Amino acid sequence: MSTPTPPARPDAHRTYRRYLSAVMLHGHAGAKACGLGATDLYALNVLELSGAMSPGELADRTGLTTGPTTRLIDRLERAGYVRRVPDPTDRRKVTVEPVGRPGELDRVMTPARQRIAGILDGYTPDQLDVLYDYFTRAARAYQEAAEELRGEEPDAS
Repeated sequence: MSTPTPPARPDAHRTYRRYLSAVMLHGHAGAKACGLGATDLYALNVLELSGAMSPGELADRTGLTTGPTTRLIDRLERAGYVRRVPDPTDRRKVTVEPVGRPGELDRVMTPARQRIAGILDGYTPDQLDVLYDYFTRAARAYQEAAEELRGEEPDAS
């Protein structure tokens, strides 16, 4: 494996790490403002983006083991954000599906969304294409790297 090319800017790594830290800090603050834990909000995001899945799949996607995943699903079910649906072909199995969003979530996230929209408004359509290409490719790269860290084969999709 070759060594990555150094960034064009000497502070690029620090700038990027500062950005990631700010995103994570905002996610934690947003979760707390909605009365949720950061992992709870992350799990809801996973379910909203990917749709219903088995508890095992949710555990894989959140990086939790089965016990904490069961407690996470219990909390989200009690709060009315998910439900367990019996598998029609195997009554021993269930699927977890999202049924609601934290009522405060949009209110809590709106200020950051508005700030980011203002930033994006300053880019040309071609620059936005580059940004969204980066987001798509970087998300895939992070997903693959996480799978490798967990000892899994990266998903080919």
